[in-house]
Amino acid sequence: PSAGFLPQPPRWKQSRRELLQCLERFLRALLTGEPLAAPAAAPRPAWERFLACCRGQGLLSSADSHAATSGPLYLILDDNFYYQSMRYEVFRLARKYSLSFCQLFLECPVECCLQRNRQRSHPLPDQTISLMARKIEMPDLKKNAWEQNSLILRSFDCTSEDDEQIISLLATALENPVKQNEENTEQKEADRATCAASTIHRADQTCRRIISQTMKEAKDKNVLPNEMKSLAEELNKLKAEFLDDLRQGNHLKNQVCIQNQYFDPATSVSSSFQHEATNVVNKYILK
Repeated sequence: PSAGFLPQPPRWKQSRRELLQCLERFLRALLTGEPLAAPAAAPRPAWERFLACCRGQGLLSSADSHAATSGPLYLILDDNFYYQSMRYEVFRLARKYSLSFCQLFLECPVECCLQRNRQRSHPLPDQTISLMARKIEMPDLKKNAWEQNSLILRSFDCTSEDDEQIISLLATALENPVKQNEENTEQKEADRATCAASTIHRADQTCRRIISQTMKEAKDKNVLPNEMKSLAEELNKLKAEFLDDLRQGNHLKNQVCIQNQYFDPATSVSSSFQHEATNVVNKYILK
């Protein structure tokens, strides 16, 4: 299928990608001594915000726009990183330039998160916090070798013992920078990305057809116009959640093998979506 018909990633995902591109340019300049140059794919405003942040941290030489550091440099990416795939992108960057990498995961009960969120000047909706709590993927030290340098803190408040563990984590990471793989992992990643994009496109097209058929069925059953609008919004929101899970690989993890044949992830998603869409429309039809 033509790439022009692939669904566009949400804005937050584009912003994350742009930040990583800017970060890679900074690392390259730091390691080679070359002047900083804006990534071709990153918009100018994103690059300017990145440079302003670097200047505020004293990471740029004001005279010649070179990356500057006088000692060990810790780059802290403060984000939820609720999918392992998000964190793996940062690990790949560390591996590419043989840098150290570690993760600090703050585990907190949902009720405590909700309470703290309500005290913020601009709180998020409670359902956003609850949804993220259900989706978040903790570091898996047994399954993922790349997550070995991870620390999970379960304290409500920072203690001196936590401080010691964090310092130990940073020291261990610095002493053990990530080694580059000899195999062509970049090409493998590119091939997987192409395959995933095709799968998402097919699932998106099928889900759209299911929504169209479901809306026609609801109209034939004399669902009221104002309820038709609510039904459409609910179905499109459901589709977005299914496709987001597919992008993050959640459906790929649960493939079932029968006689050495794997279920197609796009078919699996479409089947599940059909079931959920039927449940949604029945709420309106069976009132």
